[in-house]
Amino acid sequence: MTTRDIEFGLNSFGEVSRDPSGRLLSEAETVRLMIEEAVLAESVGIDLFSIGEHYRHQHVDSAGHVILATIAGRTERIRLGTSVTVLSTQDPVRLYAEFATLDAASNGRAQLIVGRASSTESFPLFGFDLADYETLFEEKLDLFTRLLRDQPVTWSGTVRSPLTDQFVRPAIAPGSIPTWVGVGGSPQSVIRAARYGLPLMLAIIGGPPSRFAPYVDLYKRALDQFEHPRLPIGMHSIGLVARTDEEARAAHWPYWEAVMKLASKERGFSVPSPDQYAAEIADGALFVGSPETVATKIAATVRTLDLSRFDLKYDLVGLPQVSRATTIELFGREVIPRVRELLEDEPGLSDDRLAAANTPGSHV
Repeated sequence: MTTRDIEFGLNSFGEVSRDPSGRLLSEAETVRLMIEEAVLAESVGIDLFSIGEHYRHQHVDSAGHVILATIAGRTERIRLGTSVTVLSTQDPVRLYAEFATLDAASNGRAQLIVGRASSTESFPLFGFDLADYETLFEEKLDLFTRLLRDQPVTWSGTVRSPLTDQFVRPAIAPGSIPTWVGVGGSPQSVIRAARYGLPLMLAIIGGPPSRFAPYVDLYKRALDQFEHPRLPIGMHSIGLVARTDEEARAAHWPYWEAVMKLASKERGFSVPSPDQYAAEIADGALFVGSPETVATKIAATVRTLDLSRFDLKYDLVGLPQVSRATTIELFGREVIPRVRELLEDEPGLSDDRLAAANTPGSHV
């Protein structure tokens, strides 16, 4: 394995954009923009394009599998996934059918990140009780992994009707759709991912990424305890790339600040100051800057957390099309090659990441 085997992706939460005149795009226009951005991402050499799942104003990612299927028809190579699928409020059988179909249509390019949800609008929307938060995810993850790995499936639980010797179509080769567990900072979620033998995706949106190193160590120890091989570890963070650091910060700050103001009202924390924003760029979870600045920070984070994958969330509500497109172009054409160069200057990748990459079926 070489640094060429590390994957680099883009994540979108379907957040509405602005056209060159400053007009806020409609939600339908933003859906179409995401499709064009995925096509652009493939053309500049990005490995993955992933779509989240939200049910919020100015987010259009509530039916990501439909958008991904459209992208599949416009592309040939780029892998297509989610970031994150709220498994707790999905039906695992329907989800399997959707992504097995996407996998067939895209010639084997489908994948998922599944999670419990940090935004919980889907619970009342689909008639689920937040009191069942843990049970819903645990049982549905159990069923979904069985559907992916070993059909026919016999299963029973408390959150949906049982299955008895059931096949779900279309058929896929066992373990052929990579499925990661998204974790935002819960040790229990880290251990759960290891228990099910699934790769770990760290959602890091604030503070130094190095603070997640204990979670990486916990995950590796848990894999050993459950007698699973080493599996990939990935990371998702927010960012923007421009020609200079100054251009990147000027383009990103107003929209990031607006998002944080809204989040502060919903979740009860104080709005970060410009100085705190600068600190997040310098040492925290924001990957904002010139290609060299962003590449240097990604390479350092890959080393610190022993990553096999890095995903950049490139959209924010209202962020202009030109900033989004520039980020995609520079990320693919300049940042990713530079990260690989920086990592190749190191003595070598860790034995853990070598084992993860070379383990058959390690992504499922």
